[in-house]
Amino acid sequence: MNLHHPLRASLLAIAVAAALPALAATEQSKSSTAILFQGFHWNSANGLLYSDLQAKAADLKALGVTHVWFPPPSDAAATQGYLPRQLNKLDSSYGSEAALTAATAALTAQGIASVADVVINHRVGTANWADFTNPTWDCRAVVNSDEWTGKCGNADSGDGYAAARDIDHSQTFVQNDIKSWVGTRLKNAGFSGIRYDYSKGYAPSYAGIYHDAMAPGFCVGEIWTDLNFNNVDAHRQLLMNYVDGTGGKCGAFDFTTKGLLNQALSYNEYGRLRDGSGKPAGGIGWWAQKMVTFVDNHDTGPSESCGVGQNHWPVPCDKVMQGYAYILTHPGIPTIYYPHVYNWGMKDAIKAIVNVRKEQGLTSTSAVAIQRAENGLYAAIIDAKVAMKIGGTDWNPGSGWTLRASGSNYAVWTKGTTTTPGCTSVPVTFSIANASTVSGQSLYAVGNQTVLGNWTPANGFKLTVQGSGANATWSGTAQLPPATAIQYKFVKWNGSSATWESNQSTSSGNREATTAACGSSSTLNGGNFKF
Repeated sequence: MNLHHPLRASLLAIAVAAALPALAATEQSKSSTAILFQGFHWNSANGLLYSDLQAKAADLKALGVTHVWFPPPSDAAATQGYLPRQLNKLDSSYGSEAALTAATAALTAQGIASVADVVINHRVGTANWADFTNPTWDCRAVVNSDEWTGKCGNADSGDGYAAARDIDHSQTFVQNDIKSWVGTRLKNAGFSGIRYDYSKGYAPSYAGIYHDAMAPGFCVGEIWTDLNFNNVDAHRQLLMNYVDGTGGKCGAFDFTTKGLLNQALSYNEYGRLRDGSGKPAGGIGWWAQKMVTFVDNHDTGPSESCGVGQNHWPVPCDKVMQGYAYILTHPGIPTIYYPHVYNWGMKDAIKAIVNVRKEQGLTSTSAVAIQRAENGLYAAIIDAKVAMKIGGTDWNPGSGWTLRASGSNYAVWTKGTTTTPGCTSVPVTFSIANASTVSGQSLYAVGNQTVLGNWTPANGFKLTVQGSGANATWSGTAQLPPATAIQYKFVKWNGSSATWESNQSTSSGNREATTAACGSSSTLNGGNFKF
């Protein structure tokens, strides 16, 4: 087995691209600006997830998201969907097929692609161990090492999975049914991307076959194995082997970087983030273009709050933003986790770094120059225009840099000033909750700017509801003059009458803020509507 390195990776990528002219390139085949959003957590299967994602489509676009990863869409024996039963039945614990297609359509309207969680390593029967229906398979579909006494398939091509029947992907009828499910059922439901679950359970060549059935714009596999911190290269080699095995068609979640971040943030061992050649020590140090990075997901981390959920391999809850400061500035395609945005109150902090990534044009292949990597500090400069640090030790890139985002033990800078020639406006995001709206009312930001209606509610800036109910959050992003003092209030307006907020504790009685300078943005979280 040859050790993967950047030159070999580049040559393979070129060869794969040349060999597959008929297939559209995935985000993993280019210098991608994609940002993946995991749209669920372990406790999301409440029947309302799809309608929730539909309502949040505009907000996710404003956050900078380009792809949303959905949970397993098919009927399943387990609430979370990871014990699939009837593949072609797209009603699940997350919502109906109609709600699913409405959600993907809403995201598509915002320019956001939907990624399906494809669970095909294993399957359960409709009423017992292996009476597979919709599609119908016989005993040949189960590998000969499975626990089921009735199996009659061929040898398993990967690791076993005791909780369900391991599927024999060498069978033509199995391949044909999965290709039809992925390429027709899921595609028609609005999916244009694939996330393969438990990818170590079957040969990656099969992932390549099913990829071709959909021709997705995004493809990534889950290769989660034990990480020996004394032999990190062996761990990331498994990621490279998977990518090679798919023919370079699919990337891999960078579990090596995930594990190293865990260790760095838990034990102050930031030196682990640099390898012996001076490059990032995770998968992104070898083949960043094919890596999808993340801080936590539905399995590794908590859900609605710290300590709730799976928590199999979490980043310390108080250091999550350090993780985002790393993955949102580094190469690979970064993933943002639903609870961190909508449950943990980190949306504004995350968006500030996303803004930097997009504004500065950082991509999945950006170059990293590590400045320091030691106990208490990791610092790097990316593409010679973004600097970052995490850890308790003080560090800055010196003169000529502008601080753009910072928090507990993390900071991000950009080179030079943030002035953009010819800038006449900057994005300003407003949000407000608990307004006790009634049917027919909407929330508006109304204030002393033309876009805010010059204090006329009918001409104000209308916000979008992010959910349902009288006390849901409303938000929206307006373009306002840069570096300008503004005054505003939130107003409930039904087209004919207005209900204004009460006065604030400011001298004017209005909400007051100063918009960002050119090249940046502002987020004005209004908290609760003031009665």
